[in-house]
Amino acid sequence: MRTYLSGFGNEFSSEDPRCPGALPKGQNSPQVCPYGLYAEQLSGSAFTCPRPTNKRSWFYRILPSVRHKPYTTVDNGNLTETWDEMHPDPNQLRWLPFTILKSSEKKVDFVTGLHTICGAGDTKTRNGISIHMFTCNTSMIDRCFNNSDGDFLIVPQQGKILVTTEFGKMMVEPKEICVIQQGMRFSVDVFGDTRGYVLEVYGAHFELPDLGPIGANGLANPRDFLTPVAWYEDREVANGYTVINKYQGKLFSSQQDFSPFNVVAWHGNYTPYKYHLSNFMVMNCVAFDHADPSIFTVLTAKSTRPGVAIADFVIFPPRWGVADHTFRPPYYHRNCMSEFMGLIEGHYEAKEEGFQPGGGSLHSMMTPHGPDGACFEKNSTAPLKPERVAEGTMAFMFESSFSMAVTKWGLETCQKLDKSYYKCWEPLRKHFDPNWRPSKQ
Repeated sequence: MRTYLSGFGNEFSSEDPRCPGALPKGQNSPQVCPYGLYAEQLSGSAFTCPRPTNKRSWFYRILPSVRHKPYTTVDNGNLTETWDEMHPDPNQLRWLPFTILKSSEKKVDFVTGLHTICGAGDTKTRNGISIHMFTCNTSMIDRCFNNSDGDFLIVPQQGKILVTTEFGKMMVEPKEICVIQQGMRFSVDVFGDTRGYVLEVYGAHFELPDLGPIGANGLANPRDFLTPVAWYEDREVANGYTVINKYQGKLFSSQQDFSPFNVVAWHGNYTPYKYHLSNFMVMNCVAFDHADPSIFTVLTAKSTRPGVAIADFVIFPPRWGVADHTFRPPYYHRNCMSEFMGLIEGHYEAKEEGFQPGGGSLHSMMTPHGPDGACFEKNSTAPLKPERVAEGTMAFMFESSFSMAVTKWGLETCQKLDKSYYKCWEPLRKHFDPNWRPSKQ
């Protein structure tokens, strides 16, 4: 069983048990480090950030990461930050499950399997968001990925992934998520056909949402976030180890002759982490009406405007529905935010047909959306007894204050766009009765 450190944003320290005492005592950068290691700092914030937002970790590694050949440009594949390649499309968009190529057709690892669906903003000015799908069938062999542009929030949907980082290893299964923050090197092992979603943010890190009147407890509890413990490999790679760097939206490659996962010990508060969505403490209505989906926020990446996020990660987990004299599914809605939804398993309550695990939907700014015709008719007459909602289901939403552009891959190349999506609302019929009067009771 894999061991982890518990807590969100804590000051952690860890050393591989094969090298006890590898962490220097009382200082970060001694003249000579224990075991002849190199000290190296990874900064996730400006040096002068206020203490609560100052992020950094110290590595004690066999060789420093600076020892590599020069970066050279490599093909971006379907990863892009070009937001003007297609004409804007304000329609409701839905995608069928994205195809995973069989390894017998073509070997695809996590990096080559990244496909950008939509996004907005700019990596150069450090303000923006991208949403990607990953579909892969092969582990990364003597290759790792380094994102200089922002943080990756990874949501596996089919197949577990083993994520090796400079901090240690994390096994991440469907209904778990992991966050790899800016600049952290990682490699992904898979165990068959694998698919999932990635939310990338530039210029901000994910944090727990403020609880306000909820109080001290609720939603995602800090202790349920897990950070890997130190693990190193002292491995020379004669044929070359490849470091793929995403920088200003482009991919670059450099070669070195040793594994980058050579960190014997580390300490700090800037780490990768994972979280199991079943640990989310759901808040819900217990009287009447339907609360806004913000009560289901797991993580948020804040903008400079109070209360407005670059991106929120929101889930719709199993829960009880008990509201009286209330239409219980989500209400019809037009939003000043962009809403991308994905489905890990099961059937989403507002659209039980058509919206499938491994697919997605995008409802852009001020584009109307809501329950389909069958859902409205069923729930307008359903008996309002307590019932379990979303049992066996896990849907999620990436919500953003950015108006997102859809890529050519998302609209055309993937060939998964459901062009009949709009038809799910066509059965909605007029119920208006001008002769209706309030009851005299």
